[in-house]
Amino acid sequence: MGGTEHLTVRREGATLVLTLNRPDARNALSLPMLVGLHDGWLEADADDAIRSIVLTGSGGSFCAGMDLKALAGNGMQGEHYRDRLKADPDLHWKAMLRHHRPRKPVIAAVEGYCVAGGTEILQGTDIRVAGESATFGLFEVRRGLFPIGGSTVRLQRQIPRTHALEMLLTGRPYTAEEAARIGLIGHVVPDGTAFEAALEIAEQINACGPLAVEAVKASVYETAELTETDGLAAELARGWPVFDTVDAKEGARAFAEKRPPVYKRA
Repeated sequence: MGGTEHLTVRREGATLVLTLNRPDARNALSLPMLVGLHDGWLEADADDAIRSIVLTGSGGSFCAGMDLKALAGNGMQGEHYRDRLKADPDLHWKAMLRHHRPRKPVIAAVEGYCVAGGTEILQGTDIRVAGESATFGLFEVRRGLFPIGGSTVRLQRQIPRTHALEMLLTGRPYTAEEAARIGLIGHVVPDGTAFEAALEIAEQINACGPLAVEAVKASVYETAELTETDGLAAELARGWPVFDTVDAKEGARAFAEKRPPVYKRA
């Protein structure tokens, strides 16, 4: 199991928990954090025992975005990871889910600040839960910057364009209630309970057929920009083979026998 000084990794049953762990900086992105995230996504992809991922932050915040002090030239922590960036110049974009989509469902558990790069990473997750005092927003334009983590492309596909443009162009903060109202997040829960709520969702996913779950997630993203005709054809190509799996037969037997299924990813 991986992890770095700014990213902790642990298991909760069949769920891999990745925790942004730089609380003194509201979990602002650092090189050690990006390396840890990158490795965490790959670990989840490679390990069939992992059926879901929960991404959260320590110290009452999710992620406050890029470390602006480092960007201004004051140095970035974790210089000893530079070789990783040289070996894979795309590593940071994969870490932020801009250039990588994990096979397993990713559930974000947000408390406190989830702004700038935090909101950009959020857009790469599948299901989103937030504490009622959480704050969202893309602040880049206020600093003369561009939200290059994918927001000008992805946000308008996830929420109505008028809301996407307002968030992108004003750089203002959004409450959890407003973020839920425009569709950026799915659940608002009492402060301090986002992780437990996210883990509960993960456990529901973990109880389902893993091959079916992965195929459903893949189909949703594959067909998002297709015409209905092309999308339905792609759905058949992705979904029909699931019915021939051992897991599908086990699911049917378990239902008939009124018992929990035991899936083998076969």
